[in-house]
Amino acid sequence: MQRVVAERVKLPPGYSVSWSGQFEFLERATAKLKVVVPFTLLIIFVLLYLTFKRFDEALLIMATLPFALVGGIWLLYLLGYNLSVAGAVGFIALAGVAAEFGVIMLLYLKNAWQERLHMGRDADTDLLDSIREGAVMRVRPKAMTVAVILGGLFPIMWGAGTGSEVMQRIAAPMVGGMITAPLLSMFVIPAAYLLLRQRSRARLFHVPPTQGVTA
Repeated sequence: MQRVVAERVKLPPGYSVSWSGQFEFLERATAKLKVVVPFTLLIIFVLLYLTFKRFDEALLIMATLPFALVGGIWLLYLLGYNLSVAGAVGFIALAGVAAEFGVIMLLYLKNAWQERLHMGRDADTDLLDSIREGAVMRVRPKAMTVAVILGGLFPIMWGAGTGSEVMQRIAAPMVGGMITAPLLSMFVIPAAYLLLRQRSRARLFHVPPTQGVTA
């Protein structure tokens, strides 16, 4: 609209156009979000690094966040909602929940693998068994968590009254994300962790040809 007005509306000298109302509020909020969102992601990454003490595992959780938000984007599209400040708040909340799903799943996988390492079992089959065990242990708690979150958000989605339109746009990303985020943490993160550990073990046990033992 601004481009069309600038191209087609010729103002006489001494006149100017200013955009106000909700549009002005949206522009101010968007400018703040451009600072808040990267800062929030940086804080999440630092906390993940302090939790796992490994750069690759913290990066794994961060890399899965955009894919966890896909469900929220699709639900906004299906409902015909435009991306607004309320929607951005919903996506920030969804990113926090998705990060929590990934952290808990990764902790279960690491604990199952560490138990086998303490028992002296570090073969590829033991790694696969530990990942299966850790992932299966999270199915029921994750299903219960998703059910509770959806049970609290559905009344907001179909509620009416003062402020319901804003609350619906906050809840919509989280409702859609409760489909993709749990599936991502249950299927993609275990597979990515398997590849990560296999690569680490390959580097650990690799012996360069020049340092091999000769008969």
